[in-house]
Amino acid sequence: MNKRIAWGQKSPEAYKAMSALENAVVNSGLEHSLLELIRLRASQINGCAYCVNLHANDARKAGETEARLQTVTVWAETNFFTEKENAVLAWTESLTQLSIHHAPQHQYEALLAHYSEKEVANITLAIATINAWNRFGVGFAMTP
Repeated sequence: MNKRIAWGQKSPEAYKAMSALENAVVNSGLEHSLLELIRLRASQINGCAYCVNLHANDARKAGETEARLQTVTVWAETNFFTEKENAVLAWTESLTQLSIHHAPQHQYEALLAHYSEKEVANITLAIATINAWNRFGVGFAMTP
């Protein structure tokens, strides 16, 4: 793999902006384990090896089981995830692959069946933030 810049060192302003987003996500009131599922699933879709490794490990620390971690890529084909988690994982996939899925209304309504409007906004922020982190991870060829 070709060596690329250490982006956070070259642009501390960019790193500071990303860290501010991350702090907003962490302080959003959403469960840590749910945030790690969002981060892991988006990172898998985006092919960010650094972030997949980081968030799989963080999810374990947050209490995720190996069965759930091993099947998050096929979450819809298992019974390991709750309806609430399924709604979040579907929304994560749609927003991560926005040009394909276009954030369908039925997925938005499924979120609102389980979460407040504020929580839906914060879930969406979490998805947007990990997708941004993934662009840095993949763009600068970060490895675990």
